[in-house]
Amino acid sequence: MNIHEYQAKEIFSAFDIPVPRGRVTLTADQVERAAKMMGGHCVIKAQIYAGGRGKAGGVQVVHHPEQAHEAAKEMFGKRLITPQTGPEGLKVRRILVEEAVGIAREFYLSITLDRATSRYCLIASADGGVDIEETAVKHPEKILKLTIDPFTGLRSHQARRIALGLGLKGSLCEDCVQLILNLYRMLLEKDCSLVEINPLVVTKAGWLLAMDGKINFDDNALFRHWEYHDLQDYSQMDPLEINAGKFDLSYIKLTGNIGCMVNGAGLAMATLDVLKENGGEPANFLDVGGGATREKVAEAFKIILQDRDVRGVFVNIFGGIMRCDVIAQGIIEAAAEFHCTLPIMVRMDGSQVEEGKQLLLESGLNVRCVDTLGDGAAGIVKMLAQAEA
Repeated sequence: MNIHEYQAKEIFSAFDIPVPRGRVTLTADQVERAAKMMGGHCVIKAQIYAGGRGKAGGVQVVHHPEQAHEAAKEMFGKRLITPQTGPEGLKVRRILVEEAVGIAREFYLSITLDRATSRYCLIASADGGVDIEETAVKHPEKILKLTIDPFTGLRSHQARRIALGLGLKGSLCEDCVQLILNLYRMLLEKDCSLVEINPLVVTKAGWLLAMDGKINFDDNALFRHWEYHDLQDYSQMDPLEINAGKFDLSYIKLTGNIGCMVNGAGLAMATLDVLKENGGEPANFLDVGGGATREKVAEAFKIILQDRDVRGVFVNIFGGIMRCDVIAQGIIEAAAEFHCTLPIMVRMDGSQVEEGKQLLLESGLNVRCVDTLGDGAAGIVKMLAQAEA
């Protein structure tokens, strides 16, 4: 789960991580008033669920309130397109106005989950800022990494080694040690999968400040934090993903044209891989879970059909707990409601499989049933090619 920068900074402040003075705004007039509070010389920052805002024109330095007002008028409602948004971009509905700070040095600092080791990893670099991704590719030796032992946690001597590696000395080094320890404490207490400060700066006055902040919460821990639901900005999310969340479906929109409905995350990932190997482009990741009901399957299929990019559907189900005839009934119900004429490829196996196949073949849908994942992936790609020929 993502939140905005201004929300991340509010949490930073609660954990004694220093941030610049700032105020979130919803109108250009509010931006102007906030700029006056900051003394006129300030930074206005578009709030969207994506990085790379600066290069897309979403971060601007202004020198007086009237200039802030004009810049905000252009920014509000604009769709920012960054490498993380996709071609459609994300609309700006909130702007953070922050005091301008004289910067002496910039660093990168984050803690994220390393799934290869199943441990948190502290990552830092003395080359922070907008080009950190390029630094990681071209100069990986400049990236400092520390894998954190979950039993002992992050210790002060480890944080000090990172601070020294960033070239900090004296009181600044000790301030950085405390900041890193606070960041780790926040990560654990808030159940985060990622906390990132880019850049962490040393100001010309000699203070450490988190100039930008990003927090991702672990979706699997949301049941412990009901307050997080109030932090979400649904205008930044795909409507299909919002609808899927209402039915406890794991759905992620992708860029292809083959809608996928699968049960089990591992099988879903394998399905996307095999589709790609056969020249297909998945339109989504959708896991209906291991024990889905007919109603849940129907809702999942409806979500796929509401995606305007979908030109064909691939259903790949292993009916262990789930019965294949129940899955077939859900597909038929959803397809009938949407008058679906798209080509549908179904690979089912397991409980009541023959009954499920029979229901589909007698449904009148443009559907084919196969026995293997490979045949299904190749088949839907072929059906799509024939439909578009």
